[in-house]
Amino acid sequence: MTAALCLFLAAINIATLLAFWWDKDAARAARRRIPERNLLALALFGGTPAAFAARQMFRHKTRKQPFSTYLMVIAAAQAGGALGLALA
Repeated sequence: MTAALCLFLAAINIATLLAFWWDKDAARAARRRIPERNLLALALFGGTPAAFAARQMFRHKTRKQPFSTYLMVIAAAQAGGALGLALA
């Protein structure tokens, strides 16, 4: 894995964690929320580990459907892609 890819993954995971925190805080304060599609996009672009961690840390979006299903599909696709690359 290149240094640039590692840096990108670290940045996207930090951004994902902060986005989940911001959305949870906004939900508590009845402020404007981050759209679910944006949270899922962050996961899709590499923030899946932080998305799962943030869900547990902040108790946010843990029972929300179809959000949870979409997040699981993204994680499965990423795991499959990583496995395919590792075996190639």
